Amino acid sequence: QVRLVESGGGLVQAGDSLRLSCAATGRTFHTNPMAWFRQVPGKEREFVAAINWNAGTTNYADSVKDRFIISREHAKNTVYLQMNSLKPEDTAVYYCAASTGTGIYSNADQYFYWGQGTQVTVSS
Repeated sequence: QVRLVESGGGLVQAGDSLRLSCAATGRTFHTNPMAWFRQVPGKEREFVAAINWNAGTTNYADSVKDRFIISREHAKNTVYLQMNSLKPEDTAVYYCAASTGTGIYSNADQYFYWGQGTQVTVSS
């Protein structure tokens, strides 16, 4: 059974940093892209960042560019999201996703595997 398990969420103040982790079990994604999305109640899931199989290419939503960094560690089958200079509007449930494709995607439909989500709350 394939599982993606996120961790690292929490309550922080504006300007603080957090690092989210997503560990995959049940299969490896060494040749596949992975990504982070986020969602607030009443809104659609929003793309945050994606990374291709060898970390040579990354893609970010404009709202997080220059503040967030996505990375991955094949040895641990884990993807990370370093979030700096957090803002109240970053408050959301953050989801990790893994694709069975080979490109890099910002569309949620391209990702087959999803984690359960981790809450990030940024107070002003």
